[in-house]
Amino acid sequence: MMSENIDELKKVTGLIHSTESFGSVDGPGVRFIIFMQGCRMRCKYCHNPDTWALKSDKATERTVEDVMDEALRFRGFWGEKGGITVSGGEALLQIDFVLALFKYAKSLGIHTTLDTAAQPYLTDKYVTEKIDELLDYTDLVLLDIKEINPERHKELTANKNDNILAFAQYLSDRGNAMWVRHVLVPGESDFDEDLVQLGEFVKTLKNVLKFEILPYHTMGEFKWRELGWKYPLEGVKPPTKDRVHNAKEIMNTESYQDYLERIR
Repeated sequence: MMSENIDELKKVTGLIHSTESFGSVDGPGVRFIIFMQGCRMRCKYCHNPDTWALKSDKATERTVEDVMDEALRFRGFWGEKGGITVSGGEALLQIDFVLALFKYAKSLGIHTTLDTAAQPYLTDKYVTEKIDELLDYTDLVLLDIKEINPERHKELTANKNDNILAFAQYLSDRGNAMWVRHVLVPGESDFDEDLVQLGEFVKTLKNVLKFEILPYHTMGEFKWRELGWKYPLEGVKPPTKDRVHNAKEIMNTESYQDYLERIR
């Protein structure tokens, strides 16, 4: 699949917000996480609003080689399942960097995971034209589906969701492995009728290895205050255990996992 010179791939640059050395929830095993700068989503519960700006003096322009050299210092901790995950912000907004990074990673035998909300898909022609090539070098996609209801999705994120759902279907049609994740926010993304619809949608997708409910938390609220912004969900508390259990029951996430295990 790869024809480019490795030395040329190493020179490609991207705007990096930050990195995390020992990620444990953004893909299998222990992972090195690269958080890209820039996102067009405006999720009310975002815990990284400082990544929204497409350019920021707090982000750093780095080469693929520089980022990978940092990641490789921790390779001994990854084991058989670990690797690198590119997150955000929205990683697809810097698709040239992610593509070069993943090509270089695969040349080194490293597992690659893309964490995305897929907002640029079908809204950005340049990104859409490069998606296939990127997915050829992506071992796993973590796809966030914020809300299945289009009106509520726009209220929650200031963006539509038809292109996001289309991306989920596209991954399914291509046979790309994915984890689907849904953040459960009281009063925003925990409506029973929407959970039913989301569960039914996910069941139509092939190669979903994990379907997760992520309970909303307030840990990012301080970042909004640091930026001088009013936190949109002020006063909203994390969902109760009962509401989380309710969502899992409605969407049948646990038995769905059992089903996937049986058919492998």
